[in-house]
Amino acid sequence: MTENLVNRKEARIKYLDQDKISRDFPILKRKVKGRRLVYLDSAATSQKPRQVIQKISEYYERYNANPHRGIHTLSGESTEAYEGARTRLARFLNAPANGVVFTKNCTEAINLVAYSWARRRLVDGDEILCTVMDHHSNIVPWQMVAADTGVKLRYVPVTDEGDLDLSKLDELVTGKTRLVAVTGASNVLGTITQLESLIESARAVGALVLVDGAQLVPHVPVDFKAMGADFLAIAGHKMLGPTGIGALVARPELLEEMEPFLGGGGMILDLTLEGSKWIEPPWKFEAGTPVVAEAIGLRAAVDYLDEIGMEAIRQHEKKLVNYALREFAKIEDFHLYGELGPERHTATFSFNIGDSRGGIIHPHDVGTYFDSLGLAIRAGHHCAKPLMRRFKVVSMSRASCYLYNSESDIDKLVDAIHKARKFFTGV
Repeated sequence: MTENLVNRKEARIKYLDQDKISRDFPILKRKVKGRRLVYLDSAATSQKPRQVIQKISEYYERYNANPHRGIHTLSGESTEAYEGARTRLARFLNAPANGVVFTKNCTEAINLVAYSWARRRLVDGDEILCTVMDHHSNIVPWQMVAADTGVKLRYVPVTDEGDLDLSKLDELVTGKTRLVAVTGASNVLGTITQLESLIESARAVGALVLVDGAQLVPHVPVDFKAMGADFLAIAGHKMLGPTGIGALVARPELLEEMEPFLGGGGMILDLTLEGSKWIEPPWKFEAGTPVVAEAIGLRAAVDYLDEIGMEAIRQHEKKLVNYALREFAKIEDFHLYGELGPERHTATFSFNIGDSRGGIIHPHDVGTYFDSLGLAIRAGHHCAKPLMRRFKVVSMSRASCYLYNSESDIDKLVDAIHKARKFFTGV
């Protein structure tokens, strides 16, 4: 199981204090259309606890300054806070601090590898392996590399149950494979990827591994060193942090060999009119004014997650998955995509509701109706069009939970499904 690769710290609490956690999130007090907000769109972006909001405000109110450049007090404090955030994130993931490059999001982290590593090393005839369940952010950059270099892209298929079909992995990972770039957890199906098998196969042929951790790191206690991947991309805003920050976590020796993705100030060791020399990683990949406030906010988010305990969060989500699957099974003409059980599932559920003509109620209609009831869900293709085609649909409705959701939120979701079906079909 993938969870054998994660940090198995004993949970500090058995059950989350839902009342206390809810009080930490100011937005959850809001009413939408006269009803208490039920936020079920965390796979798109998570809400922020007041601890994160306060730390960002504190930075702007007390020591807003450009780090690394000034000798005055504010710049020194800004530098300390920014680099402290890097060290804190590294400790959270059990990764080397000089292997943590701050980016603006997970997408940029993947593109950094595509431009700085793949484009400079891969040639016509080489292969990259992705999966049919990957987010567009982990397909498009490799398609662009393929268009420029002649690299061939191959994809691991998806089963009817919503799992990766690894039965022919030996045929997909070959002597030509140079990179295996896969999602750690699906943003649509909630499936937690069997990373061990993929990483083992990549290692057997000398290929590197990139894990898109946008949907994994917020929900599962990840240990980068134990995982055995070469690159891990993360998104701060999906793990209680602010928007505008992500990170590429990498083996430092790989960063040493890679050229910068962006050029500008802050990443220069020396510069003449004839050329430039870069400073050491990770800073050679962080040209320009860095994302200081965002890094500070991400550190506060990591502190919050660590205080609760990632294993406790994982156990809470398993409980939600168990409860949701049991309740969904009672609904007539309800199509759930991906159902592997709590051990292989984050609390993300994509579905369609049948209509009276044998089709489905359009997910956009479902999402709009749910909004009238105070429920925030997602509707669309979820930046996963190949996966939509795999299941022969154009779009799906998606409800995604996090640590601030409870079984009562699942009850409201189920009630809204029943109401939507009656509203649109009269049944």
